[in-house]
Amino acid sequence: MENLFIKKNSNYKNISKFAGSTMISRILGYFRDMVIANFFGAGFYADIFYVAYRVPNLFRRLLGEGALISAFIPIYTDYLSHKSEEEQKKFLGSVLSALAIALCAITILGIIFTPFILKIITPGFINQPEKFRLAVLLSRIMFPFFIAIGFSALFMGILCVHSIFIYSALSSCFLSISELLIMFSIVPFVAQKVAIIWLSIAVVIGGIWQALFQLIPIIKQKIKMTFCLDFKNDGLKKILILMIPAIIGSSTDQVSAFVDVIFASWLREGSISALYYSNHLMLLPLSLFGVAVSVVALPNLSKSASFENFKELKKMLRDNINIMIYFIIPSTVGLIVLANPIVKLLFERGKFDTLATAMTSSTLQFYCLGLFSYACVKIISTAFYSLKDTKTPVKIAAFCVVTNVIANFILMKPLKVGGLALATAISSTINLLLLLYSLRKRIGKLGFFKKQRISNFVKVFISSIFMGIICSVSYKFFIWNKFLAFIIPIFLGIFFYLSLTYILKVNEIKFILNRIKAKISKK
Repeated sequence: MENLFIKKNSNYKNISKFAGSTMISRILGYFRDMVIANFFGAGFYADIFYVAYRVPNLFRRLLGEGALISAFIPIYTDYLSHKSEEEQKKFLGSVLSALAIALCAITILGIIFTPFILKIITPGFINQPEKFRLAVLLSRIMFPFFIAIGFSALFMGILCVHSIFIYSALSSCFLSISELLIMFSIVPFVAQKVAIIWLSIAVVIGGIWQALFQLIPIIKQKIKMTFCLDFKNDGLKKILILMIPAIIGSSTDQVSAFVDVIFASWLREGSISALYYSNHLMLLPLSLFGVAVSVVALPNLSKSASFENFKELKKMLRDNINIMIYFIIPSTVGLIVLANPIVKLLFERGKFDTLATAMTSSTLQFYCLGLFSYACVKIISTAFYSLKDTKTPVKIAAFCVVTNVIANFILMKPLKVGGLALATAISSTINLLLLLYSLRKRIGKLGFFKKQRISNFVKVFISSIFMGIICSVSYKFFIWNKFLAFIIPIFLGIFFYLSLTYILKVNEIKFILNRIKAKISKK
């Protein structure tokens, strides 16, 4: 019983560290978005910047943080468990060298073929030559960001296997810091066209800082890693095999977002910006809990899979889903209820007007309908990657991308940009259901529908609904002040949710309180 507590406590500790550090990064990110929205609003230059940024960022998500980490962590875990130190060194050297070649090659090709890529993802820009030319220029400037983030993803995978999470979570702060420095030092004093070019340069600088920051703990831990290319290395071969399907399988939400931009380019000006801002807001709980849980879970799940301990793997999976339920369900309700005051407080100033607020908050509400699915897909996909099965997620992902395209066609006319967000939520929910069904076929019953777990879910759901009512009522009392209309409902909602889950004896709140008590008693 004590060992179980220690293991669970360690899992919570790592998740809380990652989530806490991510919170700092996200707060900086929202402040950066506020400043960008103030200068550029949700119009011409903002649309161009976010379209241009999405091109290297899409490659980053597909080939870097998504596929690379998913393929690298299980193999590296195997090497640490079963191979000698010399073999580990050769493996890391081969991966580092192969990655450097691949990143440089893709970046050069990306810069050359940027116009072709943009014609595919933003067909609505083709008839607007000035907009298209500037988007091509900004995208080419930002493409080297992909190299920096590719290395950053590898360093993150290494650190995660060694249970070092804070540096990776904090590293994204440097992207925001770089952009903010440019926004305050140069942007106010130049024309908007020049300003948006400088902002693109800041993205590349931030990516370089992000990678270098994660080298600090690697050097401190004396993890040996030098350029030493060996295409015959078994570990490198396994990663390459796993990465091909993982490119799609681990990034369904990014592929869907990519598709959304294509459709948004045909809608009214500002639609692309509204998609970006709302998606970024939705990413707060997803990054704090969904990404944190999946990143922390993958090395542990990989260890269980490495020794074919499926009983332990399923138990860890259930525990991680329970954590997700406890945090994501109330986050979903809170974001839906308070979408308008959140967008107003963060963005409505300068060139970001009330119409932009209405578009962004509506899109955010539709996105949030799939928030639980987005988060759980990350966890369930992680289970497949730990089993070195990337084919199943890729098949399901491909089907869901098609579903998203069809739903976009159906929903964009009646719901405009909100319909694109709803289509993404629907396809992600279908993705989750198919992944659960496939995983059950692979390793047997998962145990999600036991009486105790259903009871826990119902308690969380009821608490979240009552929390939403409290938030909605308190918001109306303070609607005259956008700061109070944001902060008071949130604090009241959190307090009410925690209190009600404690009264209803939800497992997660009891464990959190036990951890707090244990920390206090140590002091």
